[in-house]
Amino acid sequence: MTDDGRVRVRPVSPSLLVEELADLIAARPRDAWVRVAVDGAPAAGPGRLTDALAGPLRLRGREVLRAPASGFLRPASLRLEFGRTDPDVFHDEWLDAAGLVREVLGPLEPGGTGRVLPSLWDGARDRATRAGYVTLPPGGVALVDGALLLGRGLPFDLTVHLSLSPAALARRTPPEEHWTLPAYERYERETGPARAADVVVRVEDPRRPAVVTRPG
Repeated sequence: MTDDGRVRVRPVSPSLLVEELADLIAARPRDAWVRVAVDGAPAAGPGRLTDALAGPLRLRGREVLRAPASGFLRPASLRLEFGRTDPDVFHDEWLDAAGLVREVLGPLEPGGTGRVLPSLWDGARDRATRAGYVTLPPGGVALVDGALLLGRGLPFDLTVHLSLSPAALARRTPPEEHWTLPAYERYERETGPARAADVVVRVEDPRRPAVVTRPG
């Protein structure tokens, strides 16, 4: 079906979405790492999608590393310097983008070592996670899920954005986290994740996702 005559919106089942994404990722060259971003607000469920992708990718002969963006938050002294509910700081400063590149994305560049750290900082306990380094063999897939990942110049090979309308986002975000909503409004306005991502999936109803295809 079409939407406003500009994009094509194709409803799929959650299981078919996982299989199609796994096929897309597994089609990448088998001698190179694949760094995948699954971008979306917590209400969109990016972590659930990456959880679901791990098994099918392994069945396709790909080693998988999960590296949630929540494991690469900056320390509370930096995140919360201007208060606990500042949406602009949440948008700009919460993610330790440099740490994510240094510990995950950089080592998986062509010619890299493949030695990565799955997590760096425990935001809830505000201390290092003490995770151990692991070596992802060439052809392995690093799945990074989280919010506000696009538009930062992070070196991903494939980006998936889980899209929610403002009304659905507000409805499915817990009231105590509504202070983050202006950050997502800014993200839509400044980054345009539905234009920036390689794959866009509407998840107004998580039981009935729809893949969006842009013209051209």
